[in-house]
Amino acid sequence: MSASATSPAQAPANSRSRVLVASLIGTTIEFYDFYIYATAAVLVFPSLFFPNSDPTTALLSSFAVFGAAMVARPIGAVVFGHLGDRLGRKGTLVASLLTMGIATFLIGVLPTYEQAGWIATALLVLMRLAQGFALGGEWSGAALVATENAPKNKRALYGTFPQLGAPLGFIIGNGLFLLIGALLPSSAGADPSQPSEAFLSWGWRIPFLFSAVMVVIGLWVRMRLVEAPVFAKTREAGLVRKLPMATVFRSHWKELILGTFFMLATYVLFYLMTTFSLSYGRTAKDAAVPGLGYSYTTFVLMMIFGVLFFAAFTLISGPLADKYGRRSTLIWVTVAITVFGLVWVPLIGMGTLGVVLWLVLGFTLMGMTFGPMGALLPELFPTSVRYTGSGISYNVSSILGAAVAPFIAVALWEAGDGSPWMVGVYLSSMALLTLVALLIGKETKDIALDEGETPAGVDATADRDGSPAAT
Repeated sequence: MSASATSPAQAPANSRSRVLVASLIGTTIEFYDFYIYATAAVLVFPSLFFPNSDPTTALLSSFAVFGAAMVARPIGAVVFGHLGDRLGRKGTLVASLLTMGIATFLIGVLPTYEQAGWIATALLVLMRLAQGFALGGEWSGAALVATENAPKNKRALYGTFPQLGAPLGFIIGNGLFLLIGALLPSSAGADPSQPSEAFLSWGWRIPFLFSAVMVVIGLWVRMRLVEAPVFAKTREAGLVRKLPMATVFRSHWKELILGTFFMLATYVLFYLMTTFSLSYGRTAKDAAVPGLGYSYTTFVLMMIFGVLFFAAFTLISGPLADKYGRRSTLIWVTVAITVFGLVWVPLIGMGTLGVVLWLVLGFTLMGMTFGPMGALLPELFPTSVRYTGSGISYNVSSILGAAVAPFIAVALWEAGDGSPWMVGVYLSSMALLTLVALLIGKETKDIALDEGETPAGVDATADRDGSPAAT
């Protein structure tokens, strides 16, 4: 295969700072939007959009809408993956971020059930589906920007930067809710775990509207990117696939399945520690299904303290995965998650110190398991189908691990008469499935990202599903 005078190797390269910022800012916005929705789903959406239900049913209904986005995410992964593998990473990332920003902003101006009846609830579901659709293309694109522009021996380190958006988004989103809650406190004598009338009326909308500012910044950064040399090389060689999804399902179905289960424990842990824990932590001890009884402000501050460990260990996991391998690192972390799920009740039974330790351990493990995924999932697939393959694995896992996790957790919490021991067992069970997948899988840290484009005996101008490559 001869190089032309305009070889991709001569294409302008992205600077390290541009790569890291572009991959970080998009996922920060993604997780910021997730956290503000998750917080609103616990604090205000049950009463604003499901007012005719009892508290537990309203919460479950709110979580069901929350989970609806996870169903839309694989669809977004297919659509944006197709565009990203056919047309390039840059434009696709811009489109996904813009879609996400518009949907989030519109949630901030929705009427409530009292104002518009079922139409308000339907619009909330529609916007949540739009968020999920956009998110389907966001993570994989950001991970590819980081890893495809990284030195080979630092791919896991670069891959932690899009992952770092999760703790940063949490701190920004929940910090803003805390600030608004402090400015609009509950009236004297009211339940401090419940938002004030002003918060319910208009205060909750501010974080959704503020997302527009972050999206504008993110768009400005991403518009300055150029395509990574590894993708430019694939396009120059005529290896861009006409139907990336067909190629993935035909030739890389095993990697799809393994990648989905690699992420399973990560997703379950993530949503239990962020969404379920907020419900459990602020539910009164004398409620029908008792919780820990902390005020909203106190418990969120405890969570933010834990998230600092999430951020730190996300970054620490990158060099470890580069040195020891993604698979070896994740095997040990997944074993630790399995054990962690079994010690929930003893930890929480130790009082406030135990609850803080529970949060710190959970978020530390979250950083250690989430960090290496930014490199591992993209490394499972060749460049021509990497956006599609990594996106489908990541987002199908969101259905198995994320869409149902808050719903299952609330049901198990209720079945346990307020004790979360079954929720911990659920986490351990999902971790065991991930552990099996990791034991079956192979190490990817030493592969070259442009390897495997044209296997021996296969025409470079044809898709592996028999259709011509795109030109």
